[in-house]
Amino acid sequence: MVDLTTALIHHPYAPPEGFAAPQPGIFKASTVIFPNVAAMRNFEWKDKTAYTYGLHGTPSTYMLEERLCTLEGGLQCVLLPSGLAAIANVALALLRTGDEVLIPDNAYGPNKALAESELKTWGITHRFYDPMNPQDLAAKISHQTRLVWLEAAGSVTLEFPDLCELVRVCQARGVLTALDNTWGAGLAFAPFDLMPGVRPALGVGLSVHALTKYPSGGGDVLMGSVITRDPSLHMKIKLTHMRMGWGVGANDVESVLRSLPSMALRYRTHDETTRELARWSQTRIEFAQVLHPALPDSPGHAHWRALCPSDAGGAAGLFSVIFQSYHRQDQVDAFCNALKLFKLGYSWGGPMSLVVPYDLATMRSGWPAYLKQGTLLRFSVGLEAVTDLQADIEQSLKTAFN
Repeated sequence: MVDLTTALIHHPYAPPEGFAAPQPGIFKASTVIFPNVAAMRNFEWKDKTAYTYGLHGTPSTYMLEERLCTLEGGLQCVLLPSGLAAIANVALALLRTGDEVLIPDNAYGPNKALAESELKTWGITHRFYDPMNPQDLAAKISHQTRLVWLEAAGSVTLEFPDLCELVRVCQARGVLTALDNTWGAGLAFAPFDLMPGVRPALGVGLSVHALTKYPSGGGDVLMGSVITRDPSLHMKIKLTHMRMGWGVGANDVESVLRSLPSMALRYRTHDETTRELARWSQTRIEFAQVLHPALPDSPGHAHWRALCPSDAGGAAGLFSVIFQSYHRQDQVDAFCNALKLFKLGYSWGGPMSLVVPYDLATMRSGWPAYLKQGTLLRFSVGLEAVTDLQADIEQSLKTAFN
């Protein structure tokens, strides 16, 4: 008779097949059991026909990857433990000593920091280009350029580039493009088909997404993805992903799978509330400028309108303000501290509204002519009632400036 301890580990019961429910089952595994030695030798994880080790995929991660491909219009996906890890995966897979990467000057700060530190140490050079000037990008592409990063809208300042023209510039020179698509989230526009109906399709080479934001929606998950349409490009990403040992936790996969069905509804609500707050903020004399792609006088509005024609659900949940230059830093800090509903914290896409003050002068190669001088704040709008958020900003302005 088998000892009870052994029986609990090697129990013969298996539940019957055919169970279905709204939420998929979640598989937590590092070790994967093979039926025989031949299977152990021959099973292939790269094409998702089988399972070999938890790090290389489970039914749960495969399912999330496929749903994300549907979301963004790609064919292949890998999951990373954060959005920044996804950016690093692209760099490590595609860049070698002597190569050059071009990054928009308004890009996500850690992407620039990666180029300025680790990539530079490895002999990979970088330059920053003006994303609002495709000619500047064209002039900076060299024989060493192997990758161009794109971002729409720009981090913090939310200017919207002529994304189609930037892609055309790179395609004409045979240079691969990678888009940080966290803001668009696969909902504002289709990264691999920027001009639906036009053939051949105009699109980016890779779409990188911080799933931490809208796909998660709870402010409690760190995860990223890299999505492609080109099988050979995907394999470069996937093999580097494997060699680096990157993986994601099953509980986090479960959280994102559960949140995806409501993502479009949440994104639209974030969008509608943010537009209303941005329009109201334009009436406040404390602000010299309000930055939001859907505002007609915001930098790149025409490009946003051309790429994201939807009046609902096409502009995410961020807007920034630049205070009048005569307002002191300590007053702006007092404004931030007086906010009650907007909490001081990084990230966005969750239920709670956030605010972050930025020192823009330290983040850009130069102060863009289309931006007013003054202290910049970025608001991440959550799912609270718009009337409550507006009242919060108003009371904080009175506290800090009256």
